[in-house]
Amino acid sequence: MPTLPRKMPVWMPIVVILVAMISIQSGASLAKSLFPLVGAPGVTALRLALGTLILVIVFKPWRLRFTKSQRLPLLCYGLSLGAMNYLFYLAINTVPLGIAVALEFTGPLAVALFGSRRPIDFVWVILAVLGLWFLLPLGKDVAHVDLFGAACALGAGACWALYILTGQRAGADHGPATVALGSLIAAVIFVPVGALQAGEALWHWSLLPLGLGVAVLSTALPYSLEMIALTRLPTRTFGTLMSMEPGLAALSGMVFLGESLTLTQWLALLSIIIASVGSTLTLRRETQLKEVDIN
Repeated sequence: MPTLPRKMPVWMPIVVILVAMISIQSGASLAKSLFPLVGAPGVTALRLALGTLILVIVFKPWRLRFTKSQRLPLLCYGLSLGAMNYLFYLAINTVPLGIAVALEFTGPLAVALFGSRRPIDFVWVILAVLGLWFLLPLGKDVAHVDLFGAACALGAGACWALYILTGQRAGADHGPATVALGSLIAAVIFVPVGALQAGEALWHWSLLPLGLGVAVLSTALPYSLEMIALTRLPTRTFGTLMSMEPGLAALSGMVFLGESLTLTQWLALLSIIIASVGSTLTLRRETQLKEVDIN
């Protein structure tokens, strides 16, 4: 996978994030189709094992050198990456994809909220919150949301927030190559856990093509792209831009899982998209100042 130059147009990290989100939601839809065969933990093991293998071959992480101040963030980054995968797949096993992603998004949304300093930042966060509010099945439908699945989605959101915060520090010098080492840390812990829970069903060669598809779409490609964006955007801007994730999840559900959207849900998606676009439009001056600090 080619890396992007350190200096790039201000809009390029935005495009990188969009591609990463589309990839990861497509991968989530494909992963859900494997749940009847190996269960959510088994899919987690497949995704991390194959995705890590791809990343290690491409980036050769044994050549990287990390300072003492970067090692703890790197460890936390890898553990949060693995836990996020594991909890998210447990969530979408019992909760619809769009709802699970909306609940998971509370993590990066919190990063955006607590990192905001300018009044305009709160406008975009409020619009994102309004969109999420109407995406959730409030009222009588909320009773049909599995509580365990919802709790797993919220836990995945907490791991996502930690992933953003620690990833920016761990990947400051190495960019997307950091993902390979972080994914290796995650795989060491969560691949054995998932394999034990899946049992013998995981060891069928017929699963390999689908597993590779999930690994590329959900791990190798999006996490590499996200690391490129993480090291070039302010943390709160990255978190707010990720507000498009629930909308893309809902669209992925329409395309791959046959789900439909109500008018209210479309308006909610529009609110989230406006928040992301607004954050992008107010990004230029902040990013230029950051580049001056780096240089």
